Amino acid sequence: MREYHFFQADVFTDRPFTGNPLAIFPEAEGLSSEDMQSIAKEMNLSETTFVLPPTDLKAQLRLRIFTPTSELPLAGHPVVGTCFVLAQHGILEVKEGSNRIFQECQAGVLPVDIIVKDGQVDRVTMTQSPPRFFDEFTDRKLLAKAVGLSEDQLLPDGLPAQVVSTAVPQLMVPARSLRHLDKIELDLVAMMKVLTETQTDSFMIFTRECIHPESTVHARMFAPTVGIVEDPATGSASGALGAYLVHRGLVKAEPTAHIIVEQGYEMGRPSAIYVDVESGEKGPFEVRVGGKAVEIAEGKLSF
Repeated sequence: MREYHFFQADVFTDRPFTGNPLAIFPEAEGLSSEDMQSIAKEMNLSETTFVLPPTDLKAQLRLRIFTPTSELPLAGHPVVGTCFVLAQHGILEVKEGSNRIFQECQAGVLPVDIIVKDGQVDRVTMTQSPPRFFDEFTDRKLLAKAVGLSEDQLLPDGLPAQVVSTAVPQLMVPARSLRHLDKIELDLVAMMKVLTETQTDSFMIFTRECIHPESTVHARMFAPTVGIVEDPATGSASGALGAYLVHRGLVKAEPTAHIIVEQGYEMGRPSAIYVDVESGEKGPFEVRVGGKAVEIAEGKLSF
């Protein structure tokens, strides 16, 4: 019988039982891809991370990230939560103040910044892949059916639904108001049709009307094709959303846009995701996503 140590943390929050849960296996050597997928299915969280020695000399660690049904090239809350917990336990060496490390994943070798205050990890910020903008999706009727809203409650002010990627292509869908997001009732057949037609796994619907005055947007994210009906805090999608907001002129980048995405409220797991978007003459070129985490469990898995 084999035993593997793991931590569990809530990410993009500083309070237990909010944010997005994450399982972290800090010593995953010896696990096959099939083992990792089985463990992620058993943990039954939106993502589980497996920490391995890097193959690139520049990186301090290598991450493999699994949903209950598939592996992802990059995801926000797994990177933020894993680095937060590893640094807090001294598995990642950090000092007081700002620390930059590099994490290796399927999307490449990307920087992660870890802020330490008074000996405690305060915030972790990951740099995502440069944003790319793909086709707009114009079938308003199908979008509305997928979330159980009327057509006039979506795509306000001429804003389009559009696929954006900061490593993972995801569909950004503007909505008219906060109360409309609260009324969403999924039609999974229509949702799957939207995701198939846009060749994405994620549908992020958002409004610029927020619960908290300091927030920039309020969002909900659905990814049923990878086993996540709804996600309470999505770093990769929030990065893509930040790029969309700057690209569409909804948030000014002079030269850096500072964006707060609130998510998870409808699930009873409120989250705060901090997004910085660097922009130049040709538009957004760098996206960083960060936040806090809180460890809530530690144990061993045996099989």
